[in-house]
Amino acid sequence: MTISVANITTSTSNAYVSGGNTAITFMSLCNYSASNVIANVYVVPSGNSAGNTNIVMASLPLSTLDTYQFYAGGEKLLLGAGDSVQVNCSANNAITVTTSYTTI
Repeated sequence: MTISVANITTSTSNAYVSGGNTAITFMSLCNYSASNVIANVYVVPSGNSAGNTNIVMASLPLSTLDTYQFYAGGEKLLLGAGDSVQVNCSANNAITVTTSYTTI
């Protein structure tokens, strides 16, 4: 397994990009800031853009020093080459996304 870490800003950006056929086995969003924030998470097929057609978590509230885990406990998200998970949030320098994945 491999780990990827990304700092998230108010601009939608890649939290993880699949380099081939991979499975995300764990992902978390951690609000390390002193303020509450709102996050949006998108699962984007290769060649597409983040938007309403591929949002999987909309307006997820994260309290100060809170962590939200998904794709844990046996769940997996299967991605092909170039597919990505993209995230944005309501404040810069507030959220870190940690992803654990494996090649399949």
